[in-house]
Amino acid sequence: MDFSSKLLENAVNEVSQLPGIGKRTALRLVLHLLRQPKEQTQYLTRALDHLVNDIKLCKSCHNISDVELCDICSSHKRDESIVCVVEDVRDVMAIENTAQFQGLYHVLGGKISPMEGIGPSHLKIESLLEKVKSGVVKELVFALSSTMEGDTTNFYIYKQIKDYDIRISAIARGISVGDELEYADEVTLGRSIVNRIPFENSLRQS
Repeated sequence: MDFSSKLLENAVNEVSQLPGIGKRTALRLVLHLLRQPKEQTQYLTRALDHLVNDIKLCKSCHNISDVELCDICSSHKRDESIVCVVEDVRDVMAIENTAQFQGLYHVLGGKISPMEGIGPSHLKIESLLEKVKSGVVKELVFALSSTMEGDTTNFYIYKQIKDYDIRISAIARGISVGDELEYADEVTLGRSIVNRIPFENSLRQS
C-alpha cells in the first residue's frame, strides 16, 4: 500500500495493530478522522491519553476503575460474602448486564494456559486465596469460560481452597462448551448465574 504521506502511513500502521483491524480498514478510519473537525479528533486523542495514563485497577477485585476501589466493591448494596471469579473485565460487564448477580467479583486477568506460558503465578490467584482465608467470603462462584483452560484454572483454584469452610459453585452450563462469557446472550448468562451448581457437580459433568 503506497502512501502520499509518512504521517498518514504511521497513523495507519498504528491503527492496524488493533484486533480485527486490517490495513484497509485502518486507512478508512484514519481518513475519517482527518475529515472530522480537528476538535472532534482531539477529543479522541485526549480520551485515549487519559485512558493510558489515568486508568487504575481496583485494589480489591482488579477490575478497571477510575479510583482505587471500584464502584462495585465500594457499594453497600453488594453482598461481599459471594465472590464471582472471572477471567477479565469484559466478563464483569457481561454478568453485570444480566442484573442477576449482587455479589462482588475477582478478575484473574487470564486463564492458566501452559501452551501460552501462562501459569498460576501470572494470574491474580494469590489475592483471591487471601480473600478466602479472611473468612469473609462464604461462596466462590467460578464463571470462567467453559474451555480447557477455563476448567484447568477452576480446578487449580478449587484444589487450593477445598479444605476451607466455603461453598464452591460454578455457573450452570447454559453456556455452550468452548464459549466465552462475553458472547453469551444476557438471558442465558443470567440463568447460568442464578442456577449455579456445586463445583464438584460440574467436575462430574465435564
